[in-house]
Amino acid sequence: MARILLLGASGYIGGSVLTTLTKSRDPLLSECDFTVMVRQESHAKFFEEQGLKPVLFSGLDDLETIEKIAAEHDIIINTGSTFHTAGAKATLAGLQKRMKSTGRQTHLIQTSGCGSLADRSTSNRYYETRVFSDKNDDIYEYEKGRESLEAFPQRTTDVTVIEEGERLGVRTYIMMSPIIYGLGSGAFNRASMQIEALVRAAHRDGFVSVIGKGAGEWDYIHVDDMSSLYEMIVGAVLQGKSLPSNKRGIYFGESGHVSWRMISEHIAEVGYEMGLLSTKEVRSITLEEAAGKLFRFDADVTELGLASRSRTRADLARELGWKPTKTKADFLANFRRVWEIVVQESSQ
Repeated sequence: MARILLLGASGYIGGSVLTTLTKSRDPLLSECDFTVMVRQESHAKFFEEQGLKPVLFSGLDDLETIEKIAAEHDIIINTGSTFHTAGAKATLAGLQKRMKSTGRQTHLIQTSGCGSLADRSTSNRYYETRVFSDKNDDIYEYEKGRESLEAFPQRTTDVTVIEEGERLGVRTYIMMSPIIYGLGSGAFNRASMQIEALVRAAHRDGFVSVIGKGAGEWDYIHVDDMSSLYEMIVGAVLQGKSLPSNKRGIYFGESGHVSWRMISEHIAEVGYEMGLLSTKEVRSITLEEAAGKLFRFDADVTELGLASRSRTRADLARELGWKPTKTKADFLANFRRVWEIVVQESSQ
């Protein structure tokens, strides 16, 4: 019976992945023991009532506890933070200890995002025109090259996980997601980040913002479809299948693409139709303005997350059997739900 540890179970991605795994029809998954590491006692109590094993810790800087608990598990799914390199290294150190004590191969499924591949076309510092394939392109080498030009914490973590995993003999799989949309299926944080940030700002300001021209394009994926990709990877690992891992184990998930201007225009259109905005106007703002009003990050990270180009094709994931079920119509319908959530939050 495999033991699976999930970091970030209270979050948007982690909560949705946990729900997908624990409700999976895969008989091998139903036989697994699940542990979740959480920071709040109320969350620990909730997960315990769901039949899971909760472990309290102080957060991703609690490296000693992470390594200790990781050493008791065969598979770790880290959705806690894409930026926390030290926490990821602690999970790998624990997994190596587990491998030495049991003689069985261990695995880390590390959450990342397509911001690691994003250009800097708004600030005119780096341009990227390619559509990357997780099968045909060497994404690890590309990340190494970009990292040599400019360190970015998420990309630093990607590269570290791959290299440290190879050094320790742990198989790693990096799940590199684009814009994730849709209502999460977890128990706590059920809202995503990028589109919601734009809608919250529009609700506050009375108009919709776009950074610069908004010409950059990103892919998108519904949170349920992204969660099913995690499920496929975990299921294949449990079956003992030989999956691309480490330097070749970077997996994309996508079902369509859109520009940032199109996103802002649709937010404005839906907000106007709902009577929440008095205008469909979309106002251009600078990166510096956006860092203060849209994102809790500085201008450099804001550009990668809300004003860049990052295009991918999930060729490897599809070859292994993954297939997204949500369509462009689902993506567009989501904007009304986001407005409803933001309005509800503001009234509480």
